[in-house]
Amino acid sequence: MREQELWRRIRAHVGAAHADTWARDVVLMDLGDRTVLEALDAGVGAQRVWRAVWSFLDLPESER
Repeated sequence: MREQELWRRIRAHVGAAHADTWARDVVLMDLGDRTVLEALDAGVGAQRVWRAVWSFLDLPESER
């Protein structure tokens, strides 16, 4: 997954107006207690970040 697709999915599920703030402020245990932005800056792949977001938001399997 490319980072562009990750952002598209995040915007679709948390809202375009809130996506940047959400990615900066919400700490995800599955990312080692980091935010989406911290994880991406640390070199965590977009696919792994998406799996953590997917799990945190409790999205349906079809969104995985």
